[in-house]
Amino acid sequence: MAPQTSIPLTANILGTIGTVFWCIQLVPQVWYNWRRKNTDGLPGLMMFLWAMCAIPFGVYAIVQNFNIPVQIQAQIFGTLAIVVWVQILIYHDKWRRWTASLLGAGLWALSGGVEALLILTLRGPYNRGVEWPIILVGVVAAVLLAFGLLPPYLEIRRRRGRVIGINFIFLSIDTLGAFFSLVSLLTQDTFDILGGIIYILTMVLELGIFASHIVWRIRTRKLHRRAKAEGIAFDDMPEAKRYQYHDDDDEEPDASPSTTIPVAVTADEGVLKMEEGTNVVTAATAETANTTHPGVPDETVAKLPSHGPREEGSVQSTNLEEKESKP
Repeated sequence: MAPQTSIPLTANILGTIGTVFWCIQLVPQVWYNWRRKNTDGLPGLMMFLWAMCAIPFGVYAIVQNFNIPVQIQAQIFGTLAIVVWVQILIYHDKWRRWTASLLGAGLWALSGGVEALLILTLRGPYNRGVEWPIILVGVVAAVLLAFGLLPPYLEIRRRRGRVIGINFIFLSIDTLGAFFSLVSLLTQDTFDILGGIIYILTMVLELGIFASHIVWRIRTRKLHRRAKAEGIAFDDMPEAKRYQYHDDDDEEPDASPSTTIPVAVTADEGVLKMEEGTNVVTAATAETANTTHPGVPDETVAKLPSHGPREEGSVQSTNLEEKESKP
């Protein structure tokens, strides 16, 4: 496809709107991460792939001579993605701030150098009619963008549809930026298919993230009402955990009661020992213990000291570790 020779005013206006959205899209996410000092649920691989995606995306937009706002858009997009990636290294991976910051600055400089080199290398052949290299660059940009949005889906699956760590203001702005950028391409004299695919993939995958969380909220609406009525956080409810994790290892362990069999009562210890396990039953009185456990001989039941008034026939269960004395 030949480069654009003239850009209509409408395309420039729509492209500018899309660029403004993509200039500020990750700002809410940066603030969200900084305020919470936590990036759980926001995959570092997502932001790294987005930062790498900006290189071929910028090359493709400049060599194809897209409208100026779209050309600038890729550079800002990649810069903000690197900033968020550095935050993930600091808050989630516990890197030292200076180490992570220097790594991010180095990656940003390297990305700019690689992009400039590719532009200078591919522009000449493209102007002479050799199109396959720039088409390949556009395909790489689309693939990296799509792959960047796959890690959040793995997190979503792990949490049974719940989305955490991703700021929905950022996601909304990003989707709107892709929409206006796509429309700007539609209003150009010639629609660029690969450029359009990049924006369409962004919108579809991000709308899928929205849909997943909405469905999760519908599924857990009763639990949310209960949590609000009881004045507790949703995550503090025991029933809420099964809606957050998919792996069996993360499920709550089965708390079924153990079955124990009393076999003897010693006068010195005043407790009913069990054949297996560490659970013991302390009898309130000798008569109660003998009535509750008729299989225990009367002569082996010891009277225990009273610790205050108790209802007759009550048995107090405690978890004590049975210690066996060895010679």
